[in-house]
Amino acid sequence: MVQTRKERRAAADIKIKLARPDRSAPSDKTLLDIAQEHHLFEQADQHPANRRNRNNGGEGGSHDDDGELSPTADRILETLLWTVSLAMLHFTLDVLVQHQYAMEISWPQITTRALVALVVFYAFFYVLHPHASSPILLPGLPPRFQEPLRQAIFFVASTVSGCYLIDISTNHGYLYIMKRSPPLGCLWVWSVIELNLPMGILSLAIAGGFFYQGGYSLKL
Repeated sequence: MVQTRKERRAAADIKIKLARPDRSAPSDKTLLDIAQEHHLFEQADQHPANRRNRNNGGEGGSHDDDGELSPTADRILETLLWTVSLAMLHFTLDVLVQHQYAMEISWPQITTRALVALVVFYAFFYVLHPHASSPILLPGLPPRFQEPLRQAIFFVASTVSGCYLIDISTNHGYLYIMKRSPPLGCLWVWSVIELNLPMGILSLAIAGGFFYQGGYSLKL
């Protein structure tokens, strides 16, 4: 007698007994228990191939540690990055001031002055810029006064350089302006950047007040 698919499925369902799965712990020992009893994991750790792999991994970690920069190297690279930027600013200001007075631009002289500025700013930046490897600016001064002293130095430098740059732009000849403006402009920008926000705003306000009280004007 031919059975349909539905009849065959119904007959199969009748033969299979439904029951809940056994959730009790296994009564026999598992492979993990047997391995622990025979100390197989300890024996595997003592195998020469495994010891070699661990040693290679340790050497790799030491190489990663060696790849990190030392604090002194990090300070030197940070100083170089900042001073190169300041030298580029000096180069730009030098070109602009010579172009303003319709002077023939001498690229070798401008490049030489920018390199000299790079060396000078590197020396000042390395000493004055705060860094974690050398937070002490003045030995013997208590640590709580180190940062106020640094801020005071940059505040005086920014205020004097800003006011002096405003003054020479009007009261001196073009040769004096071309010689002094680029380094003064770089010093002013760097000093303001090093100041915290309230001190930077105050320094710029003083320069603005000096500009206003002196009767200076901008000539574009």
